[in-house]
Amino acid sequence: MSLILASASPRRAEILRRAGIEFVVRPANVDETRRSGESAETYVCRLARAKAEASIGDCLVLAADTTVRAGNEILEKPADTADAVRMLRLLEGRMHDVLTGLCLRDGDRYLVEYELTRVHFRPMTEEDIAEYVASGEPMDKAGAYGIQGLASRYIDRVEGCYLNVVGLPVAHVWSALRKFAPERYQRHSDRIHASKHHLE
Repeated sequence: MSLILASASPRRAEILRRAGIEFVVRPANVDETRRSGESAETYVCRLARAKAEASIGDCLVLAADTTVRAGNEILEKPADTADAVRMLRLLEGRMHDVLTGLCLRDGDRYLVEYELTRVHFRPMTEEDIAEYVASGEPMDKAGAYGIQGLASRYIDRVEGCYLNVVGLPVAHVWSALRKFAPERYQRHSDRIHASKHHLE
């Protein structure tokens, strides 16, 4: 039985692939509009669960959603270049939070959790912001930046899981998989341990 990744994000797929977690991509389309007064934690957890619920089939499903919180403002994907500029002006020279909601579903069983990472941006000039927005990199990313790309020039401190900022906190995912489906993922770990012991 394959793990279903209910996301079209190439970054999430690459993170799982590099971690050696087998999966099949089956994106789920849901309304991602944030509700009035909804906190960042509630928002990402609700969307992760909605994506898992929207996935068809009886397989184990992993869904996730990431957002950025700067002060009291939640920054989703920018609507246009002007919105990207606005977001980067909020982020530059200060600390912000990146939150990813995670949901595992197996039939009518659900596990919903979230990961929080703090990221610090160095100051950026208006020229820096304009150049970065012109690259096109910010346009499909929450908070209008990709830590693994050009924006890395301006990020000097990360408190917590770096891969959470990329899009998926894989250590958290692995721990959740072993907790939620131990009959499958504990056996996998035991096989790795046994193989390693045999080689020694």
